[in-house]
Amino acid sequence: MITLKEALTLSTEELKKLKEELQDKIAQNPELNAYIDLNNVGEGVPIAIKDNIQVKDWSVTSGSNILQGYIAPYNATVIEKMLSAGLSPFGRTNMDEFAMGSTTESSFYGKTLNPINAERVPGGSSGGSAAAVGAGLAIAALGSDTGGSIRQPAAYCGIVGMKPTYGRVSRYGLGAYASSLDQIGPMTQNVEDAAILYDIIAGSDPKDSTNAGMDDKVTPNLNADRKLKIAVLPKYLNDASNDVKEAYEKAIEALKSAGHTILEKEMMDAKYDISAYYITATAEATTNLARYDGIRYGNRIEGKNLEDTFIQTRSQGFGDEVKRRIMLGNFVLSSGYYEAYYVKAQRTRHIIKDEYAKIFQDVDLILSPVAPTVAPKFGELATPMQMYLSDIYTISINLAGLPALSLPVMKSSEGMPVGLQLIAKAYDEQTLFDGALSLEKTLAYKA
Repeated sequence: MITLKEALTLSTEELKKLKEELQDKIAQNPELNAYIDLNNVGEGVPIAIKDNIQVKDWSVTSGSNILQGYIAPYNATVIEKMLSAGLSPFGRTNMDEFAMGSTTESSFYGKTLNPINAERVPGGSSGGSAAAVGAGLAIAALGSDTGGSIRQPAAYCGIVGMKPTYGRVSRYGLGAYASSLDQIGPMTQNVEDAAILYDIIAGSDPKDSTNAGMDDKVTPNLNADRKLKIAVLPKYLNDASNDVKEAYEKAIEALKSAGHTILEKEMMDAKYDISAYYITATAEATTNLARYDGIRYGNRIEGKNLEDTFIQTRSQGFGDEVKRRIMLGNFVLSSGYYEAYYVKAQRTRHIIKDEYAKIFQDVDLILSPVAPTVAPKFGELATPMQMYLSDIYTISINLAGLPALSLPVMKSSEGMPVGLQLIAKAYDEQTLFDGALSLEKTLAYKA
């Protein structure tokens, strides 16, 4: 598959041919269910778009029944930036409903399959984007990351996935799950493509009050030869499989051979990350999803009266996982429990952020697993708690608002990709991409 860097040099006729080739490949692989719709805007380089990012005059549903029939009235800021840079939104990719899930099984449109092994999940919630890039059905894609939803599916599908610092990329036009955690980011075939797409979508935006207003670029200054101090977390791997542990050791040796300095550090038990994340995320989701009532937009189920219409619309419009998180969010925000749960979660969030800051006093990057295992088979995560625990290595980065990048390191004994992530200080995307590019070149991973 042609890379994003190469595609940016193509003529209009060559791009037209490329899109036709992609459409043919997508039609030949319907069982993957990576795309839920094929649209095209403009004549630029085709980029797949997750179904929670608004593209004007496209349907956008966040993988949910409740938003069937809704047409986006405007472009998200990332789409405007793409169009200005000669990129073309190309197809909506499947996702867990309202980005709530780790397998893309909660989608209204049915599950997406892993392109490496159809018996396994592609990850979530950006599983459609990851599967599209991993299968060669997209040059690159946009996803969104609330607790690992770009990095984990990227790791499962053997591609690169990058979560920017909170505030680096505008959230205007992104369907909100948890507003203090969500970030749009690139999903690509390699690190350099991720840097190129990141530079295009990042930057200032007066429409987003949480935007950092920073417009510096990383691609012109990419340097794989920089020598960095990188922290490793040996005790953090207690919950990881042998495949992940082996990949971790392989990455450490690769970093050493590239001339980087490796320092051992410790972090507190990740169980606190899980608790703080799911309390924070579900509380914010409850608030954000209150607007979906069947009155203003989306799918409406008529009831006996206004209250019954609300109840019927939300009961039939939302799937089980979304309902579960709404109930949990309402519980932690309810009278008598707010102090016991939500306030404590925010204090824990500050402790997590401080812990990262302390490590970054001594190092430039942190090397961490992305998930405890390779992509599980469908049905292996039998309970919601098992699914939540699969996010154990990714969620603290969102709680701290840091940038991180997942890249494939090796293949497991069963031939599945094993991905690891590098984590950087807030707003230090340059160092993140430099370190990732160095690791990628040293490993020379082959899909």
